[in-house]
Amino acid sequence: MKGVLFDFDGTLTRPGLIDFMAIKRAIGCPPEMAILEYIRLKPNKERSSLTEILEVHEAKAARLAVPNEGAKACLSTLRKKRIPTGIITRNSLKSVVSALRQFEGITCGDFHAIITREGISPKPSPEGVFKAAESMGCLAEELMVVGDFRFDVIAGKRAGAMTILLTNGERSTMLPEDPMPDYMCRHLGEVVEIVLDTITSP
Repeated sequence: MKGVLFDFDGTLTRPGLIDFMAIKRAIGCPPEMAILEYIRLKPNKERSSLTEILEVHEAKAARLAVPNEGAKACLSTLRKKRIPTGIITRNSLKSVVSALRQFEGITCGDFHAIITREGISPKPSPEGVFKAAESMGCLAEELMVVGDFRFDVIAGKRAGAMTILLTNGERSTMLPEDPMPDYMCRHLGEVVEIVLDTITSP
């Protein structure tokens, strides 16, 4: 394994900042359906207005963003070990850049890849994982994909990467039909231990 690809909201940021159910109510999305997939089904004109509503909520969450527990230490350790890191998210690039301004000592330049929803099929599609791997100078199967939601694990598995589901001390988001993650961790401190052990093991 040569690099680590992190989800953003709820993984590198403290969970719960984006109220997904409030967004769904605002745009008329059924509770059981994913927001981006719902918007994509709409005609272009309606899609644009719904995306604007989504981006308002994302911008608010970005202004309130704080690093998740252990995020700074995790990224610092990986940087010292010269392990490339990247971000893969269903958010917009604008919201990620805004949120990272709240991360003292961490900037966009610290990541070898930042893959957002613009221009690609978002998770659970593996497209972003492949794109990140190319930017990080490795193969997708040489990445560890870390995220707090089932889409992160599915995307990583579809790309052939190793995966970690970060639970943040809550119940798993995986469904019975989903591929199981290689590891489950309660916090990012455990993620670092697994990554370092995986890299140093023969």
